[in-house]
Amino acid sequence: MTRPADYPPPWSTSEAIAAPTDPEDERIEVGVCIVGAGPAGLACAIRLGQLLQEDPETAERLGEVPVAVIEKGKQPGSHLLSGAVVNPRALRRLFKDRRRIEDLPLQGPVHGESVYVLSRRTALPIPPPPTMRNEGNYLASLSQLGRFLADEAEEAGAMILPETSAVKLLVADGRVQGIRTGDKGRGREGEELSNFEPGADLVARVTVLAEGTQGHLTGAAIDRFGLAGELPQTWELGVKEVWRVPKPLDRIVHTMGWPLRTAAKYREFGGSFIYPMGEGMLTIGMVVGLDYRDTALSVHDLLQELKTHPKIRRLLEGGERIEWGAKTIQSGGFYALPKRLDAPGLLLAGEGPGFVNVPTLKGIHYAIETGRLAAEAAYRALQRGESPGRSGALASYDEAVRQSYVWSDLEEVRNMRQVFGRGFFAGGALASLLTVTKGKFPAGPVAIEPDTVHELFQTDRASTYPVPDGKLTFDKLSSVFAAGNKTRDDQPSHIRVQTQVPLAIGELWERMCPAHVYEVKETGGDGTVSVQVTPSNCVQCGAITAKGGRLTPPEGGSGPEYKNT
Repeated sequence: MTRPADYPPPWSTSEAIAAPTDPEDERIEVGVCIVGAGPAGLACAIRLGQLLQEDPETAERLGEVPVAVIEKGKQPGSHLLSGAVVNPRALRRLFKDRRRIEDLPLQGPVHGESVYVLSRRTALPIPPPPTMRNEGNYLASLSQLGRFLADEAEEAGAMILPETSAVKLLVADGRVQGIRTGDKGRGREGEELSNFEPGADLVARVTVLAEGTQGHLTGAAIDRFGLAGELPQTWELGVKEVWRVPKPLDRIVHTMGWPLRTAAKYREFGGSFIYPMGEGMLTIGMVVGLDYRDTALSVHDLLQELKTHPKIRRLLEGGERIEWGAKTIQSGGFYALPKRLDAPGLLLAGEGPGFVNVPTLKGIHYAIETGRLAAEAAYRALQRGESPGRSGALASYDEAVRQSYVWSDLEEVRNMRQVFGRGFFAGGALASLLTVTKGKFPAGPVAIEPDTVHELFQTDRASTYPVPDGKLTFDKLSSVFAAGNKTRDDQPSHIRVQTQVPLAIGELWERMCPAHVYEVKETGGDGTVSVQVTPSNCVQCGAITAKGGRLTPPEGGSGPEYKNT
C-alpha cells in the first residue's frame, strides 16, 4: 500500500510559531494586523476603518498605524483566483449606502445558466440543481475585485504592505502578539545577497489571519491552540484559463461527468465552469477533489482534454488564451470548521478556516462577511477597559459567525461533498436526499479522511491527454508564463517534500502539480525514485500540502501576477 501520508514533509508546526525576537524598540507596532489582502482581510480592514472613522479616540490610541494588511503578492489581487460568481449579500452589508453594487468592478448579473452531463462526444442538458442556481448573483474577476477592495481599505485608513510574507505567528505569554515577516534577498542556499533585508517582528493588539486556502499561519494556529474541527480538512484543485473569444457567451455553464471517471474506486469528484467575463472574454476552469487515487490524474491536462469536447471547442473557436492560474479550494465543509475561531489576540476569517460552500460553488461572500464580523469583534475588544489578549475577549466573533447565514448555509450542506466518495451516481442520489432534507439526513457527520491517506494506484490515464498545440491546448510551462510568475530562480526553496519516495508518489506529484514543479528523475535500487523540485515554477496553488508535501511562504513578491482571474 502506497500513501502520501507515509512520507510526510520535513516540516513541523513549531517552525511557524515563535516568541518575538527583535528588541522592543525595533519592533513594528500596529493596532490590528491582518494577514492576507484577499476578500476576508480587506473586508476586515474596510470595516475597521469605518468604525475607527466614527471613533477617533480609539483610532488615536492604536498609534500611527491602526490597521495594517500584510500581503505576500506583488500587489493586492496578484494571488487571487476564483470562478467567480459572487453572491452580493456580503458586499451590500459591508458598504451599505457608501457604495452601490453598480459601483463595484463586477461583470454584471448572471442572465442564464446551463448544466450539462458530458460523455466524450455528447452533452446532456439537465436542470440546474438547487445548489447551483445563480439568479441574483454577479460575475466577477476576483483579482480585479481584490484591487478595488484594497483601494477602499486604504481610503478607510489601512496601511497595505505588499510583497511581505508572514512566516511566523508570534506567541508569548499564552497569546498571539503579531507576526514575523520573511527575509528578502537570500540566495538558493540561504546565504545573504547584496540586497538582503531581514524580516521584522510586527506586533499587534489583535491579529486576524485571513490567508485564504492552505493558510500557513492558520494551520499552525489551529494546531497550537487546539482548534481543529470534528473532521479533517480536505481540498480540491482548480485550474483556470481566461480567453478572449469572438462570440460572447450569454450564460454561465457548468459541466459534470467526462473527462472525470464515475466509478467509486477512482474517487474523481469535480466538474467544470465556463463564465462570461464581458468585453468578449470568458473564463473556463476545471475543479477536482484532491482525494483522487490515480497517480496519472492531472487537473491541468483534464482541462486541456475538456476543451477538445465538440460543445466546448465551439465556445473557444477563433479565440486566444490570455491568462492561466491554479488554486486549491477548502472542501472539508461544516464538520471540518475549527471548533473555535478565536484565541487570545487572534481571529480566523475567510477560506483559511474553511468557509467555503462546495455544493453551491461559493465562498467569496462568506469571506467578506466573516472579515466584517472579525473587524467588529476586534473593535469591541480594543475599547477601554478590555484586553484583546484576555482569554474570551474575542469570543463575540465566534458567536457572531455561529448566528450568521454563513453558519446556517454550511450546516445545510454539511455532508454533501463527503457522499461523493461513494462514486458519481451514488453520491448524486445521496446529495439529492441531503438537499431535500437540508442536510438533516444523515443526522451526523459522514466520515471523511485526509487527502493524504488514500491508497494510490497507477494507470495509463495520461496516455489519453491531448498533445499541446499552443492554440486550444497548452503545456504546463507555457501556462506558468501566462500566470505572470515573478519568482526568482535563485531564491531559497519554499517547498518541503521528501525527495526519495516510491515511484507512485513521485508520479502523483509530477502529474498533480499544474506548474511542473516536480519531476521524477533516476530510480533507486530500493524501488524509490528521486524527485527534482523547481520552486521557481510554483504558482502557490497549495496542492502539494494537500497531497503529502508542505508549501511555506516564499519571498514576498514571488508567485503569480494575476490580472483577470
